[in-house]
Amino acid sequence: MEQRLSLITLGVADVERSRAFYEALGWRGHSPDGEVVFFQAGGMVVALWDRAKLAADSGVEDAGRSGGFALAHNVRSPEEVDAVIEEARAAGARIVREPGEAFWGGYTAAFTDPDGHPWEIAHNPGWTITDDGRTLLGP
Repeated sequence: MEQRLSLITLGVADVERSRAFYEALGWRGHSPDGEVVFFQAGGMVVALWDRAKLAADSGVEDAGRSGGFALAHNVRSPEEVDAVIEEARAAGARIVREPGEAFWGGYTAAFTDPDGHPWEIAHNPGWTITDDGRTLLGP
């Protein structure tokens, strides 16, 4: 298996509500059938799909909450962290950690989307964000 992640599907209670949230953040989605929404996110895809359908399709029991993972969006500067958190706040996100210095030397904040999926917004001075949005380990 190649060391690559192609798609993350978020199980959501209301696909249209979640689509509206992500589009309020500036993302642009595509839905081939009204049941699932796909967003191109750099070199990968993020999808929104009914939570129960995702659980059944994945062969897991839905515990009714998000858990065991966090999504992250890395940016080029601490000021970008502040700006993205304000965009998320305006879109209706619940801010769970206001922007600030991180113990590891970066600058971060965190929010949850309408279904409780956690997002960290981070500036890591040891990583590089390329012009096309890829995050690279190291300078």
